[in-house]
Amino acid sequence: MDRLVCYDCGETAAGGAARCACGEPLWFDTDGGAFSWPDASGGDNDDADDGVRLGRDSLWRYESVLPASVPTGFAAAAGGTPLFRAPSIEPPDGPGIHLKVEGTNPTGSFKDRGTAVGIGRLDGPVGTVSHGNMALSVAAHAAAAGREAVILVAEDTPDSRLAMIAQHDPHLFRVRGEYGKLYEDALERDLGVAFLNSDAPLRVAGQKTVAYEICEAFAPDAPDAILLPVSSGGQASGVWKALRELDAAGLLPSVPRIYLAQAARCDPIARAYRRGDSRVEAVEGEPTAAVSINNADPPSGNRALAAARATDGGVVSVSEESMLAETDRLAADAGVSVEPSCAVATAAVRDLAASGEFGPEDDVAVILTGSGYKYGPSEVDASSVREVDRTDVPDAVREVVP
Repeated sequence: MDRLVCYDCGETAAGGAARCACGEPLWFDTDGGAFSWPDASGGDNDDADDGVRLGRDSLWRYESVLPASVPTGFAAAAGGTPLFRAPSIEPPDGPGIHLKVEGTNPTGSFKDRGTAVGIGRLDGPVGTVSHGNMALSVAAHAAAAGREAVILVAEDTPDSRLAMIAQHDPHLFRVRGEYGKLYEDALERDLGVAFLNSDAPLRVAGQKTVAYEICEAFAPDAPDAILLPVSSGGQASGVWKALRELDAAGLLPSVPRIYLAQAARCDPIARAYRRGDSRVEAVEGEPTAAVSINNADPPSGNRALAAARATDGGVVSVSEESMLAETDRLAADAGVSVEPSCAVATAAVRDLAASGEFGPEDDVAVILTGSGYKYGPSEVDASSVREVDRTDVPDAVREVVP
């Protein structure tokens, strides 16, 4: 499975390339036509000497459609995240909302899927351009595999994030200058490092497994829609790739519509969708709490936009107020702590339901891409904490729990 193909012009390239001559990103030319759902056991777990424990709780359940073999140790644990319906956050007369909680991956985000496949395929030093979930994922997986890691972060990356990344002992560089250009620099310069950037073909191949898991959970039916936050467009590309493969295998009664959500303060893909364009233009983004998806010039933006259009889905901009309210709602009513960057997705479900796009007969799978426990508030709202003496605990509890 070494051949790469461009989704746009159809040209092929050998493994190792990242972008087509036309400028669009490549992905692996996977033949999914013969794929069928694995049996319930999820694989043979008797061979445990190499440290691999396969099963239902692993993306390696789908090894036959991945460009890498099952790795040992840490990377074998990626994927297999929970999917459950959350009636407590469903809008009135709205769809059934099914939450795919990617924060339970080893480093707390969906990025582990792509990193695990990359680590399983590549030799030598690995790297990434990121100041968040991807940086943490690559640093941790490299450490577990005994590999050198090079992490390039922006100059304004908070010390708290640097500390999380640095604990895995990568070569960590805080880069002055135009951070957005580092993505192109990593592609164009031979630094002796395999960069697993946001939409690298290996990363997209691993990230597609989230849609495999969602569709297998619904089989023999399928969700009406899959909705997720979008930044670079790599994860959206992976979801689209999975649906194409599963459709080719005859495993989908109908192809779920793909909807993408962005923060209104930085929404280049949503703007292109509203204009009816087929190409995404860079924007001047504004500061937003959705730090992880604050991408003004997404490298796979065109492909993400194509995914929404090809499946009759859409792209939604979410206001800052709605996003923050949804972050609180998910924690208080669904018990799921997420970054604001994730909460745009369920906020978008509300907007789409209000506009009539979704109704009570629909089932929508929402991908919550990362845990909020890593990036939660550093200070506690004093009004939410009550100070009591030990002897007063019984009376204090009775006051709040009748």
